[in-house]
Amino acid sequence: MKFAKLAVLATAMAATPIAANAQDVGATVYGNDDAPIGTVESNAGGVVTVDTGAHKAPLPASLLAEREIGWTVNATKDQIDGMMAAQKAEAEAKRDAALVVGAAVVSAKGLPAGTLSEVDLVEDAIVLDTETGPIALKKEHFAVNPEGQLMALFTVDQIAAASEASVTE
Repeated sequence: MKFAKLAVLATAMAATPIAANAQDVGATVYGNDDAPIGTVESNAGGVVTVDTGAHKAPLPASLLAEREIGWTVNATKDQIDGMMAAQKAEAEAKRDAALVVGAAVVSAKGLPAGTLSEVDLVEDAIVLDTETGPIALKKEHFAVNPEGQLMALFTVDQIAAASEASVTE
């Protein structure tokens, strides 16, 4: 009888991968060179966000394994930072290419937000014309969403409030 209970317990443990266990916020994550990569900033929805000091790297929890030294991933800090830097550069290049006069802009929730009337990437000065008036923004306030649309990183309400405030000043 005890053997049957142990077999059931062992089967249940084997069916649950170690990486599915919660990596605690603040825990150190190590690379395959046993050097620290960074610390766990959050763990939600199967994604463990590791702060490397240079980037906040979202890693699938299934890629982490628990070893004697702690949580590990099969990469080095340099590899993860390099991958994150390349992704950031690619996203910024897409954003900058989309920042042109006349471009339609959607809000953070995908609603129409306005049209760009002025774009100076060198001076980092962008004007978004909205229904409630123009608003001055910077490159960092934009991204290209997964659908390929130029997106302001604000809701329509936030954009409207900002444009109304700039009109009254």
